Amino acid sequence: MNLTDSLKVAMEALNANKLRAALTMLGIVIGVGSVIALMAVGQGSQKAISDQILGLGSNLLFVRPGDSNQGGGVRGGNGTAQTLSTDDVKSIANVTGVTGVAAQLDGATQIIGGAGNTFTRFSGVEPSYFSLLNLPVADGDYFTDDDVARSQRVMVLGASVASRLFPNGNAVGSTLRLATGPRSVVNFTVSGVLQAKGGTASNSSDDRIFVPLPVVQKQIAAQRGARNASLVSQITVQMAEGTKTDVLKSDISTALLIDHKVPSPDFTVESQEDLAATASASAQTLTVLLGAIAGISLVVGGIGIMNIMLVSVTERTREIGIRKAVGARSSDILMQFLTEALTVTALGGILGVAIGLGAADLMNGRDLPGLGNNVQTAISWSAVGLAFAVATATGLFFGIYPASRASKLKPIDALHYE
Repeated sequence: MNLTDSLKVAMEALNANKLRAALTMLGIVIGVGSVIALMAVGQGSQKAISDQILGLGSNLLFVRPGDSNQGGGVRGGNGTAQTLSTDDVKSIANVTGVTGVAAQLDGATQIIGGAGNTFTRFSGVEPSYFSLLNLPVADGDYFTDDDVARSQRVMVLGASVASRLFPNGNAVGSTLRLATGPRSVVNFTVSGVLQAKGGTASNSSDDRIFVPLPVVQKQIAAQRGARNASLVSQITVQMAEGTKTDVLKSDISTALLIDHKVPSPDFTVESQEDLAATASASAQTLTVLLGAIAGISLVVGGIGIMNIMLVSVTERTREIGIRKAVGARSSDILMQFLTEALTVTALGGILGVAIGLGAADLMNGRDLPGLGNNVQTAISWSAVGLAFAVATATGLFFGIYPASRASKLKPIDALHYE
């Protein structure tokens, strides 16, 4: 019996038991589809984060509180301790090679108004922040230096926040209430809405509001540091053209060490490339984890194939005896049942690929809870090929035992089987 004959017999067997074949393929379909869809989300997230960081502006450095290289002791990772203040902004601005500095103070709050209320993150910033971070407005305008100097209660909304509170538009000029305590709210006037940038929920400007920095420091999250200066969460630095990144990072660190009067850094200075590499590594780990979780479905599907093939061998014992009695070799029986297992797996893999690609396309550009706004998916054809190859190998692996069992049946025993 050649491969063509084995394939013909396999298709006849599957056609005779359509429901069983469909249920057998289901595990493989779900497994392959899940792997492709989740890998697409992971790789799309990785690409979106990298593009977002590298697209923030040009020649940027980010100074954050805490030392990410500190291995133990009191200090933790960057952002875990409040060690930066407005005094540090002035010191960094005086460093040679710095052309722009923008501080921000972050937090989270409930916003009430418009179509309802929503929980989101806020950032207290100055007008220079928007140009440094390349955040253009879609409607209205930014608040001004005069608004900052007078601590005016105005705000700029991220695209997602605006769409939730004002689904019909017309956010500019509206009044929103910002919760500043358990029983305290402050009214703000919307001056503008930013263009959508995409990205994950944790770092996207779409799911954030921006208010003048002094308002946050005095009325919302008033905190002062050891030198009695108002604290900030991050300082964004723009480098002059031609400035070497490593040299400027060192100069900024030296200036801050002198100001802080500490022997080792209690802050972290990172470039866009540093952040992109860190984010990419984290997203890659997430992608592998998602793929591994989805891959469990393939194993479950393989076990299903083995169970169904064992049932098929039992049901067709007399058929096997007749084939052997008329001259079929053990290798022919082995090839027949292996071909059936691989046919089921291949058909399930093809359907899984189609469903996975469709799911990835369906999720692309949508707002998904837990994954962020305007989620991007990126199809990895290597992942598609790997998922299909693993599915085929799974079918082969779990089909070997039933096929081997069938091939070892003695003709006389098979013919007497009831």
